[in-house]
Amino acid sequence: MKTLTLFNRLKKLPGGTRLFTLGVCKTAPYFASIAPQVEELQPGYARVTLRKHRRVENHLRTVHAIAMCNMAELAGGLMTDVSIPDKARWIPVGMTVSYRKKAGSDLTAVARGDGIDWRSQGNIVVPVEIRDRDDAVVFTAEITMNLKQPA
Repeated sequence: MKTLTLFNRLKKLPGGTRLFTLGVCKTAPYFASIAPQVEELQPGYARVTLRKHRRVENHLRTVHAIAMCNMAELAGGLMTDVSIPDKARWIPVGMTVSYRKKAGSDLTAVARGDGIDWRSQGNIVVPVEIRDRDDAVVFTAEITMNLKQPA
């Protein structure tokens, strides 16, 4: 079942977005290491949250940089998956990140792709921004996705 169809079907149910997130983490187990929550998903947009808890903290008791990379890849990848045409394929091939501020609270990652040509072939750049509870940008990423369109 297509990712967006499944998300839209499940989000109507109590706890449905949690079920969707668990399914994503079962398909790609490494994402489970940060215990994310997919909150919103539509073509050109994804929002993923992360609760700050001990498992994602570094020695400074802030959210670890790699946990934010993982969160960014999840948001960017899901947004890409629901934005590309049917039968197109994608794979991340690079990521440039910037750590803007210590992340000392719960976080929200937003991937926005409204300005991207999803019918293109080759590399495109997906921007992801992560904000803390006070709405301050703590992390940004530019994820290079390689798109393959159906023949």
